[in-house]
Parts: sequence; C-alpha cells; structure tokens
Amino acid sequence: MRRTNAVVASALVAAVLFPGAPARAQVSEARLRELIRQAADATKEPTGSGDPQTAVAAQEQGPIVRLTLDEAVAFALDRNLDIRVQRLNPELQDIALASARAFYSPSLTSAVNRSNTVGTPSSQLQISSGGKGVTQDRLVYNAGLTQNVAWGGGLLTATLNNNRNVSDSNNALFNPQYNANWQFVFTQPILRDFKIDAQRRTLAVTKINRDVSDIQLRASMTNLVSNVRNAYWDYVFATLAVEVAGQSLALADKLVADNQTRVEIGTMAPIDVVQAQAEQATRRSSLVTAQNTRRTAELTLKRLIVSGTDDPNWSVTLEPVDRPDFQPDQVDLEAAIRRALSERTDVAIAKKSIENNSTTLGYLRNQALPVVDAQVTYGVQGIGGTQLLRSNSGVLGSSFTTVPGSIADAFSSLFRSQYPSWTVGLNVTYPIGTSTQGAAVARARVQLSQVEAQIKQIELQVATEITNAAITLRNTAESVQAAQAARELSLRRLEAEQSKFEVGMSTNYQVVQAQRDLNDARNSELRGILNYQKARVEFERLQQTTLQNTNITVIAAGGGAGGA
Repeated sequence: MRRTNAVVASALVAAVLFPGAPARAQVSEARLRELIRQAADATKEPTGSGDPQTAVAAQEQGPIVRLTLDEAVAFALDRNLDIRVQRLNPELQDIALASARAFYSPSLTSAVNRSNTVGTPSSQLQISSGGKGVTQDRLVYNAGLTQNVAWGGGLLTATLNNNRNVSDSNNALFNPQYNANWQFVFTQPILRDFKIDAQRRTLAVTKINRDVSDIQLRASMTNLVSNVRNAYWDYVFATLAVEVAGQSLALADKLVADNQTRVEIGTMAPIDVVQAQAEQATRRSSLVTAQNTRRTAELTLKRLIVSGTDDPNWSVTLEPVDRPDFQPDQVDLEAAIRRALSERTDVAIAKKSIENNSTTLGYLRNQALPVVDAQVTYGVQGIGGTQLLRSNSGVLGSSFTTVPGSIADAFSSLFRSQYPSWTVGLNVTYPIGTSTQGAAVARARVQLSQVEAQIKQIELQVATEITNAAITLRNTAESVQAAQAARELSLRRLEAEQSKFEVGMSTNYQVVQAQRDLNDARNSELRGILNYQKARVEFERLQQTTLQNTNITVIAAGGGAGGA
C-alpha cells in the first residue's frame, strides 16, 4: 500500500507539475525528488508531534485487497444481504402460485365402513318366521375422483360405490348381495363463474404479483449497482483526497524548511517561519481529516459488498484500483426518455396494477350475472351375488336352491350398462332486489381509471427526471472542464510565486496563498470528476439501463447474477 501510494503520489505530482511540457526552470529535478519523497512520507504517516489521533489515522487496518469497480459490483450482487432478502420474494410468489394452481389438481376420495343392523319386526312374514327382526350386515367400499376444470369453471365428479349385504330376510333375492354403481356428474356454469370465478381471479392476480416481484427484484438490483458504483467513486475520491492532502503537506514542509534556511542566513524574519509552520499544522490536520473520511467511505462500500462481519472483505483494507476518467458523453435526450419509458420498473409495476384492476373489474362484472348452471348426471348400476331361486315363484318361505355368485357378477352387469340412468337439469338463481355487485363494479371501474391516470403521471415524472439528469450531466461536464483549467492556472501561479520568492520578489504569505489555491483547485477538480461519474450513474439508473450496461442477468432465489 505504501509503495503504491508513493508511486501514485509521484505520478500525480509529475503530471501536475509537468503537464506534457519540458522540465520548468523554476523547479529542479532534485527538488522534485525531494517533493515526491515528502509527499509519500506524509501520505503514509503524518509527521509532527506524534499526536495519537494522527498515528491511528495513518495506521493500515488488516491486509490490503485490491478491488476494481466490476469486482465490487459482483461482490454486492452475490453477497449483499438486502438482495438476498429480495431474491426470496419471487420464490414466495412461486409457492403462492403453485398453491393456487393446486385447486385444479384432481382429488381422490375413498370410504370403507362396515355396519350391522337388527331391525324390529314390521311384517307378517317376520311374525310367521318367529317374530325375529331382520339382521343385515353391510360392508361399503367406495372411491371417487373430483376435478375442477380451469376452462369454463366446470366441476366433474366420478364415483364408484360398492357394497356387500348379508341378510337373514326370507325375501332376499341375493344373499350375500353385491351392488356396484358408476356415477358421473358434471356441473357447468353458463353465466356467472363461466369466464372467471374467484379461483381463476386469484390465479390471475398471483401470476401478476409474481411478475411484479421479478420487476421489484430488478429494481432493487439496479439501485444496488448504482449505490455500489457511487460508493466506489466516493472511496476513490476520498483516497485521492488523502494523496492531495499529503502533497499539500509536503509543499508546506518544504516551505518551512526553506524559510528556516533563510532565517539562519539572515534573509528572512523569524515571524515568516511561524506563519509557514501554522500553515503546515493546518495542512497536517487536513490530512488527518481526509484519512478519516477515507475510512468512512471504505466502511460505506463494505456495507454494500459483504455478507456479514465474517465476510473476508470486512476485515481487510480495500484499495480501489480504478480511477475516474473524464470523457464527456453525448446525450440523446429523446432516445433516453423512450428507453426509460420502456425499461423503468415503476412504469412496469403501474402497468401490472392496471392488469390487476382489470382482472378485478372483470370478475365483479361477472359476479353481477345470475347463476345459471347446467348439470348432467349419468349412472350405471350392477348387482350380483349368490342367488336364491325358490321352488314356488312368488311364495315366500318355499324351498329354494342357490346359484353361486360373487362381486364379479355385479361388475359384469355394471360394465355391460344393463341398468343405466341419466339426468339433465338447469339450476337458476336470480337475486331479487338491490344487489351490492353494482356498487362494487362502479368502484372497481373508478379505481381502474385512477391507475390509468397514474400511469400518465408517472410517465411525465420519468420524462422530467431524465431531462434533469441530462442537464446535470452536461453541467457537471462543464464544471470539470472549468476546474481543470483552474487547476492548471493555480499550478502556474504557484510556480511563479515560488520563483519570485526565491529571488526575494514575493512574500511568504503569497506563496502560502498560492499553495492553498492549488490545493483547492485540485480538490475541486477531483470533486467535479466524481460528481460527473455519479451523474452518469444516476442517468443510467433513471433509464433502468444499469444492469444492461454492466451485462447483469436477474435471477431469483437459488441463483445469482452474473455476466450475460
């Protein structure tokens, strides 16, 4: 880190003092080396009285990790806790959607039971047989299937009912007797619940909410990437500000040393040394402040890119690698507005709200219709078992012979459809008097109109924000150009004052003031470049093109985000 700071400080000082021109006569090569050394020493560890606050500010915390802007964005998308929470929302909506779709899954039913009944005597036949009640032993085993139909809102029910009866009745035809029957019932709404019903409305709304959760995740990721980029550039600015403060302190140190030499040889009053030392102390304080600001900016960046205090990047010192470049962009305002209107997540969410309200309005309109349901029933019965054939047909109590049989006889007659039955019907329900559905429809219609008006409002807001962002981008570009010119002029003025000071044509105060002006000009240029970078980030964020420009794909829970 220290070697890197020295190299950076050297490059900055050389670039500032020699912007593409030969070495100036006012500054010798030896003085330049000395200036670079002092700037590097000041950046690494402030000189002076050993103030504890200064020593702490200069101390590096943990190992150094070089970090590019792209790496910071990748860490944030993979580890940021807020995004991890947001990624779970689409998964929750998937669960809700699966639950809504489960309504249309077929349901199997079954029932098995056994009963035994001894009935009281109720006929002459029972009295003639001793007055005993009839004993019946019944075994039931049924199965069925129910299916809700998504299209048209119909309901299909199919049942297979089976039972076995054993009785001591004298008039039984089969004993044991097996009964089997198929029954199919289909109910179809014709008016209300035909186009849409409560379940299909829930399913449609859940699908829309699932899309909204994806849009919200994309918005969160866009905002996160923008925040990371801004935090990264803030950290870069804070790092460069430390280097500039170190260079400014080096100039103050050099002035103090030169003044002390002049006092020793009798060409300067001691009061001028005190003035230079006061300026030196002020710049040392500015360096400490810049170092503290850098650490605060580093913590802000870490908060966005780590997964917790156990994250490897939490305990290291991050060294930003990228430096902001200044290349003014040509802005096509009309294209930017069109792009924003098609990509903005708030516009997309508002359009999804229209879909939700339209679904609700359609449902309420349908519920205002009368209930008209068609119902079709078809059934087939089968019977079998051990048959009792009496010798005198029609004479109860006569002798009989048995013909063995089983449940297979019942199923045989069932599948041959020997005993079919069917029913076709129409069920109608019409409310009498005032219905609450009319008021609900009117309210839903007003709410839909309200959302449509909000769309226009959002579109106007988008156009205004994009226009303001474009103006800010242009203004910051002009500010950077002005700051660069001011920095160049401040450098020339300082060189001139130093040259005049060396030959006794300038005062100590004028040199100090020129150094201050150069320091302010450097900071203004850095701040201007930072503001331009942040204006570019905001311009992309408002268009919702941040993820596209950085080749990021949105993936919900269980995945990540990476290059496309």
